[in-house]
Amino acid sequence: MAINISSSTFTPSFSHFSSTPPFKSPSSLSLLSPTTIRPLGFTSNRTVVVTKASSTATFSPEVTDLLGEINIFTASGDSVAFNDLWDQSEGIAVVALLRHFGCPCCWELASTLKESKARFEAAGVKLIAIGIGEPKKARILAERLPFPLDNLYADPERKAYKILGLYYGIGRTFFNPASAKVLSRSRFEALKKAVENYTLEATPDDRASVLQQGGMFVFKGKELLYAWKDEGTGDHAPLDDIFNICCNA
Repeated sequence: MAINISSSTFTPSFSHFSSTPPFKSPSSLSLLSPTTIRPLGFTSNRTVVVTKASSTATFSPEVTDLLGEINIFTASGDSVAFNDLWDQSEGIAVVALLRHFGCPCCWELASTLKESKARFEAAGVKLIAIGIGEPKKARILAERLPFPLDNLYADPERKAYKILGLYYGIGRTFFNPASAKVLSRSRFEALKKAVENYTLEATPDDRASVLQQGGMFVFKGKELLYAWKDEGTGDHAPLDDIFNICCNA
């Protein structure tokens, strides 16, 4: 049962984006060394430890119970209990917590998730994407990207993000070195493609929420198998690693 943490921070100021994003190929690319993935297991007291570089986070076995106490929204606007998102007995689910629906890097991640959906579902894994903002903002992403509505949820109050202790702040959002990976040629091309129909209208009404980072989690029933906390904007978990974890669950 592997567990991981990493953060995403690549949020340019709003002044840099119009409804048609002016992305151009970078004249030079600056890359960081890939983050080392460290698989960990459950400790003797069943506490899940998630580490990445100098960051550590601990999840108690009660984390799924806490998540089960909250309600979020479907993209259509209906309230839904978090623990109703997947089978709580033996169901395997990948829960991707995006930053906010107006984040270009989250459009890229959503695009990658959509492309991987058939692969995960063929392995019996449910893909769940949750973003920050009102359901109407989720629908903008779903319609313009596009992304399947049945797999998309809105958490405007960031309830799940707070329970999972995901990173928040200006430094994480705008200045974290982990965000440099977005400038790799493959990532940058994927980003440009994903935001072809991008619009700032998908940004949450609560502008303070744009400083929230996301993460990715793998659950088997109520058991947390893997956790990744984005260090900065665009620092997303590697889906190949997550797929392997799901297959070995």
